[in-house]
Amino acid sequence: MDYDFKTKLAAERERVEDLFEYEGCKVGRGTYGHVYKAKRKDGKDEKEYALKQIEGTGISMSACREIALLRELKHPNVIALQKVFLSHSDRKVWLLFDYAEHDLWHIIKFHRASKANKKPMQLPRGMVKSLLYQILDGIHYLHANWVLHRDLKPANILVMGEGPERGRVKIADMGFARLFNSPLKPLADLDPVVVTFWYRAPELLLGARHYTKAIDIWAIGCIFAELLTSEPIFHCRQEDIKTSNPFHHDQLDRIFSVMGFPADKDWEDIRKMPEYPTLQKDFRRTTITSEQALQDPYFLEEPLPTSDVFAGCQIPYPKREFLNEDEPEEKTEKVQLHLTQQCCWTEDIPPTKNIQPTASCGQRPMTIDEGLEDDQHKLSSNR
Repeated sequence: MDYDFKTKLAAERERVEDLFEYEGCKVGRGTYGHVYKAKRKDGKDEKEYALKQIEGTGISMSACREIALLRELKHPNVIALQKVFLSHSDRKVWLLFDYAEHDLWHIIKFHRASKANKKPMQLPRGMVKSLLYQILDGIHYLHANWVLHRDLKPANILVMGEGPERGRVKIADMGFARLFNSPLKPLADLDPVVVTFWYRAPELLLGARHYTKAIDIWAIGCIFAELLTSEPIFHCRQEDIKTSNPFHHDQLDRIFSVMGFPADKDWEDIRKMPEYPTLQKDFRRTTITSEQALQDPYFLEEPLPTSDVFAGCQIPYPKREFLNEDEPEEKTEKVQLHLTQQCCWTEDIPPTKNIQPTASCGQRPMTIDEGLEDDQHKLSSNR
């Protein structure tokens, strides 16, 4: 915590309820709490904020980890933690973020619903490229600073709405993130199995404890495929909760049915995986780094990636709806299929502002203390 925070008496500290208006403005659930859309009461700015209330009393290790990491990490494509509030009256902890109006889960759902209603509208390829580039740039920054995200999925990829950062990707929900070393240390046996099944790399499904940055790259590949098709590439049924048993036979079957079975020469470490004996046959397993992915010729072809993924066009996606306090988010979701006639999404629109490759990989490691919709939404995510 800040020195100023630690030296002030409880009565002297700023209280979130005195500073922000957020009652009745619940917009989602995170890994460990509710998320509210908020505005300052004093009217000093018209900016919208996201207030995350940590569930329960006190603060969990997951929340501590997210706070510690986000106070150190600063990148345009990583969500910025603005402030931490601690209420002594009810022992609640609040995290203040910039508000993102959209996320990839809702964007993909919008396009999937249009396809189901026989009014298909694919994501423009320029938008897909811009989204992918910004996701890779943010993950490249995390990896360059020795951080694994470990829970990448569409719901954790936010996109800013109208405002100074319009169309900017923000990687969110660092509750499962970990620092890693080289060589990597094994994760503790009590560490929860991470990454939603559909985006979980084969080594995780095979029980690996020594895993690498490749698990984030695999998840990004799954997200890329979903952006192109509006469907999860490795969709299968999954349990309601994250289990301590990493092996999930149906998910492996789905991956192998799409990509083929991994041969020893393509994945030399496969025989070392704890669950390898359960497999029967001989899936190309070559994973590139985020830095290599950013240098792919794909990003040099027209249309070039832009800093505004909406490419200056009117945003067709509906704003988030407010949720009832006691009602799960998936029960109140409504897909609005009305597309604005002013939407200028066509393939020949020139990019408004091309993104130049960043130098984040050159930074030194930091010191840090460390259905489809029901299935995906049951493992709720950060907003």
